[in-house]
Amino acid sequence: MNRIKGLIMTLVAIVTLAACASMTGVGLPPFTRANDGVLAGNNNMTLYTFSKDTSGSGKSVCNGMCATNWPPLLVDGTPAVLGSYSIITRADGKKQLAFNGMPLHFYAKDAKPGDKIGDGRSEGAWQIIKLIAVFPTSCSLQNDAVCL
Repeated sequence: MNRIKGLIMTLVAIVTLAACASMTGVGLPPFTRANDGVLAGNNNMTLYTFSKDTSGSGKSVCNGMCATNWPPLLVDGTPAVLGSYSIITRADGKKQLAFNGMPLHFYAKDAKPGDKIGDGRSEGAWQIIKLIAVFPTSCSLQNDAVCL
């Protein structure tokens, strides 16, 4: 319970500045944004997590052909990240952004910003990160959503 409470507090702190903004185009530092209620890359393409990854392990099990279909959100160098964001080192040595310890991926078959074709793929192993704004200051989690 304390972990969940801490997680909620961290997430609220990360997006406090964005809480009064529209759910489309809200910047969530450093490489992501909200797009139509879900976490997206700065290119507005939907981001996914893979349930076979282990939160906080510092690595991703999605490599090779998996990474071709589910491209990682790569970053250059070791940028400063805040709150629930972290950087992991992939098997190929490249750096990937993670959220709540879970590596972030795009889906190759998402053709345009806002597509969520990958949500639920591989028997539910691939999931979007839902963002919910609750005004004025209350927050509740619904279906593993992240509160703004």
